[in-house]
Amino acid sequence: MKKLSTVIYLLLLAALLVAPFVGAYPVFVMKLMCFALFASAFNLLLGYTGLLSFGHAAFLGGSAYVAGHAMKVWGLTPELGLLAGTATGAFLGWIFGMLAIRRQGIYFAMITLALAQMVFFVALQAKFTGGEDGLQGVPRGKLFGVVDLQSDLTMYYVTLVVVVAAFLLIVRTIHSPFGQVLKGIKENEPRALSLGYDVSRFKLLAFVISAALSGLAGSLKTLVLGFATLSDVHWSASGQVILMTLVGGLGTLSGPLVGSAVVVLLENKIGEFGHLLARLTTIEWFNTLGESVTMVTGLIFVICVLAFRKGIMGEIIAFIDRRRGTAKG
Repeated sequence: MKKLSTVIYLLLLAALLVAPFVGAYPVFVMKLMCFALFASAFNLLLGYTGLLSFGHAAFLGGSAYVAGHAMKVWGLTPELGLLAGTATGAFLGWIFGMLAIRRQGIYFAMITLALAQMVFFVALQAKFTGGEDGLQGVPRGKLFGVVDLQSDLTMYYVTLVVVVAAFLLIVRTIHSPFGQVLKGIKENEPRALSLGYDVSRFKLLAFVISAALSGLAGSLKTLVLGFATLSDVHWSASGQVILMTLVGGLGTLSGPLVGSAVVVLLENKIGEFGHLLARLTTIEWFNTLGESVTMVTGLIFVICVLAFRKGIMGEIIAFIDRRRGTAKG
């Protein structure tokens, strides 16, 4: 299974390396990679630690604004802007964690949501964010003062390197002794306490790591697109990342990647798919699918909950495990 996973990841990496040369729109794929990183960071918290946060949009959007402002107004280079955004995410995660980590279940989730709404209203009212217009005109600049990121192709490969490195960090974290403790806390927190682990400290550290990586995703997204908007910090972004994780497969490394791809493709390509269905079936209603993205996304979520309780990748992994068990038997 481990060898199969390695092969699949290598094939995915190879596909991303050649994507710009086979007709893929680089900016769209970069946006997808940013959301894949965001979902993977969230999965580290929910899938491996068992903490449901409704406030992750604060880390994505808050870091996006700080990184964008730092690069546009302060004139920081791209790498320093990304570091500033990541540090902002980690700082917000530490504040959120200190206030919410000792609560459990719905109380923990609602505290994170309330704190995230506070960040949203700051973004709405603060002058440097641009209010409802958002922060526009963020320059890409030159990486380390040498690599010009104005070219979409150059920006694409820089984004790919950053996302792959962050994903490898998540993989290393999960398979480290620290990650094993997080899994133990998720499965049986009282037992972890009885073994002498400082559960609150482990949860807080997991929260900060997840928030920092979410901040990196938001900062990278601002660098790619050149703007940050209120949609990045709105509560719906938190719901979106939950949807990505659950559709792809909670507690799996590949699940958030698949889930983010499904959700982003639905949001951006559902109109084209609807026009194709309308031509094939001559049913005019399909032409309106582009105006009903939330309805289609909700329908996909309902289908996944009913038919794929473990998510797409979770069900595939469970099926492979069953086949291996049958073959051994």
